[in-house]
This record gives sequence, structure tokens and C-alpha cells, in this order.
Amino acid sequence: MINSYQNTPDSELYRLLSGSNQEKEMSFREIYKRHSQNVYAYCRRVVGNKDVAEDLFQETFLRLLQSADANKEMVNLSGYIIKIARNLCLKHKSSQEEFVSLEDFEIKVEDNTLERTEITNVITMALELLGDEYREALVLQIYNELSYNEIAEIQGVPLTTVRNRIVRAKQKLREIVQPYLADNKN
Repeated sequence: MINSYQNTPDSELYRLLSGSNQEKEMSFREIYKRHSQNVYAYCRRVVGNKDVAEDLFQETFLRLLQSADANKEMVNLSGYIIKIARNLCLKHKSSQEEFVSLEDFEIKVEDNTLERTEITNVITMALELLGDEYREALVLQIYNELSYNEIAEIQGVPLTTVRNRIVRAKQKLREIVQPYLADNKN
């Protein structure tokens, strides 16, 4: 009989990663099911390159498994996994000699009209123009739906710094995107 962990809290799932092989497998499957989409999206948006993002995404979950400790109390598993992904992404980016382009960055859109494609390209370009710390804070807030407190913890900066980064990132995005949106209305 296979146990379902779909109603098990994240903290318990993390604890079970240190359990028997069956517990480990079942809890990992549930953690992966709950968090993989956000982790992949984060990696993809931060590094931009699909292949690199996939490698970092897989490494994130390997590191999660390696970190499993039944004695460690896990309060925020989502934040913990994103922090692992963040560290891997930052390490990768720092090892690159050139700026990593976000040319193939994708944003989910409802339809594939030319206008939507153009807007997606403009937003992608605008994100490229943001500094890394601003882009990361914005991605964590918008795409990973993390609170300012969670972002501050992940980035290791004060809450006020996170607020400033997000406000400035949104302001900069508006400045960049505004002329393109005005052109589309004409």
C-alpha cells in the first residue's frame, strides 16, 4: 500500500527525508510536486539559459536531499529550497566571465498573438536591464510569491533593502516598458 503525503506539512516531509527509503522516496516526490515548478522558474529567470537552469534546478533538489536532517526543524521549506537554488545560481553567475543573457527568458501568456509576443520581448529586455539584485528580488516576489521577509532572509539583506529593490525594480521596468506600451495603443 502506497501512502500519500499530499496533506503532510512541508516540515514533516523534510523530516521524512531522513527516514526509511520508502518514506524518503514518498516525501521527496511530494516536495518535488509542490515546489519544483517555482524552483525551475526561479532558476530559469535568474540565469536565463534553459540548459543551465535545468542543471541548477536538478542540483538544487540533490542538495536538498543531501541536507536532510531529522533533527533540523524546517520552518519554511519553500524559502529553504529557493535559497539553495539562489546560492547555486549566484555561484554559476560568478563563474561566468560574461553577462548571462536572458534572451530566451519566457513569460507565460494566455495566447500567442503577435502583440503578446512583442510585450513579452519588451518585458524580457527590461528585466535584462535591471541589476542582478533588483531582478532577483522582483522574480522572488512576483513569480515565487515570496514575502518581503522571506526575500530578505534568502538574500541576506535587511527588509528595507528588499522593499527598496522591489520598488526601484518596478519603477525601472515601468520606465523601460512605458514607451512600448504607448506605441501599442496607437
